[in-house]
Amino acid sequence: MKKIFLLPVLALQILSACGQGNNPQQPVSDTADHDTAWYAARMDSFDAEESRLEAEYRTIAASPAAPDHDAKIKEIYAKADSLGEKQKATILEIVRKFKSTKFPARYLSGNVAYAFNYDELKEICDPKSGYYNDEALKMAKHLLTSLEKRHPGLQYKDLTMSDMDGKSVRLSNWVGKGKYVLVDFWASWCGPCRQEMPNVVEAYRKYKSKNFEIVGVSFDERKGAWTAAVKQLGMTWPQMSDLRGWQSAAASVYGINSIPANVLLDPKGKIVAVDLRGDALQTTLASLLK
Repeated sequence: MKKIFLLPVLALQILSACGQGNNPQQPVSDTADHDTAWYAARMDSFDAEESRLEAEYRTIAASPAAPDHDAKIKEIYAKADSLGEKQKATILEIVRKFKSTKFPARYLSGNVAYAFNYDELKEICDPKSGYYNDEALKMAKHLLTSLEKRHPGLQYKDLTMSDMDGKSVRLSNWVGKGKYVLVDFWASWCGPCRQEMPNVVEAYRKYKSKNFEIVGVSFDERKGAWTAAVKQLGMTWPQMSDLRGWQSAAASVYGINSIPANVLLDPKGKIVAVDLRGDALQTTLASLLK
């Protein structure tokens, strides 16, 4: 399976699945070879659909002045979400059905691992599986190790950094005080962070009066760039940074190896969700902050 990013705005989305017109029938044979052949064909059809969708996106993106441009782009995003969910489900099906073999490894390499949550990665990275020692699992194992530091159910770990005025502050200034707190890891130089920020701003506008707070933790190195981006992006919540870039204490404490990233903490400081973006952030907050 290949992994194609349409453009940065679609980074980390898996854009593959069978359309209704090219969905092979479920295998009726109980033979493992027949079953793997069926799944291989299905995954190949995913790649074909992925390429078609990428081509469609590039064609539409090349004509930004077209009257239906925005609607078509939105439609492609929706297709990407749907296709990604179907592909993810199929990969998990392969993992479960062929766990004792090396077959699943071919579909688990590289950035595909980012599609899976902590529990799914634990299932995928089963040391008893037949593919566990395959090089393809390198990224999945790395992500699992990172998420071991910040998966739901863990208690938060404190951080001490400086705010934008140079004053020393701690996460515990806000966490564990009776509010849900979203700790948002970002940086001024991070394009996906900036693209996601309007969604975070909207969440803060809707819920800041409903037992909700955000604390931004910047991976910047230059204070001027950090503070300018906060103002430009309308981030009116507390901010902190040690201005050490990827050497930030947050990277090791919370296992952050890509941004944007976040952890949502309950009123007592326990992690209830991680890496909420887009509709997932809005839906989760709406369910908790009624």
